[in-house]
Amino acid sequence: MSEQQSTIHYERTSPQIAKITFANPPVNLITGETVLRLIEIVTELATDPDIQVVLFDSATPDFFYNHFDLAAAADFPAPEDPDAVPAWTNLVLELSKAPYITIAAIRGRTRGGGNELALALDLRYASREKAIFGQPEVGSGLLPGGGGTERLPRAIGRDRALEAILTSDDYDADTAERWGWVTRALPDSELDAFVGTVAARLASFDRTSLASAKAQINRASLPPDADLVAAYGEFTHSLTLPGFLTRAAGTQAVVEQAGIDFEYRLGHYIGIANQQR
Repeated sequence: MSEQQSTIHYERTSPQIAKITFANPPVNLITGETVLRLIEIVTELATDPDIQVVLFDSATPDFFYNHFDLAAAADFPAPEDPDAVPAWTNLVLELSKAPYITIAAIRGRTRGGGNELALALDLRYASREKAIFGQPEVGSGLLPGGGGTERLPRAIGRDRALEAILTSDDYDADTAERWGWVTRALPDSELDAFVGTVAARLASFDRTSLASAKAQINRASLPPDADLVAAYGEFTHSLTLPGFLTRAAGTQAVVEQAGIDFEYRLGHYIGIANQQR
């Protein structure tokens, strides 16, 4: 695959293992270009007869995949047919059902769409010192639309999912591990080696057995596709509602005052923005 100018870097680290690295500094917001490039790579990998493991990580310090760039929401790919599956929903569905195993090495903040992408991956390993998780939409007057409301309750339970989504706060890696939000939290110095060991182990197994076992577990655990399609429609509709529009100006004032620290402590600043209304 030829490399393009992109926020996504793709490389084949071995015949059986591929690595997808995200870099959209300074805070790794997900853009329409990010989505299109990921779809391109995932589509190609699905037909690769050798790939067994795909790793996801970030080259931007302090951020994994972050939330959608709402300032560029109009650039997100939208289907011409209103009955078609939205591009983002198709991406996370394809990742969940892919005939290879997906592994996230989460070092930094992953919120909103970034958290929903992580939840679509098979295994999530987090830096104990550096990983932060959250679904900030409700505090901004929006609804989650990328699968958070469908996947998070299945991972951590209804009440904890309600807390995480309704409060729109940030959660550290220890809490995420204890709740089942991630597979494991590891010391930051051990994260890469551990993920590499798991990937190499899986790459040594029979590909058909891996894919078939994943399909069996999917049968027992994944939300219906239609629920994710509906959620994305509800998210895009919430972008037009007064609850979001009236908060957007106030949030922007807080962003201008806080600068880049807004993205470092998003859960904290969402609370401030609502209290100042």
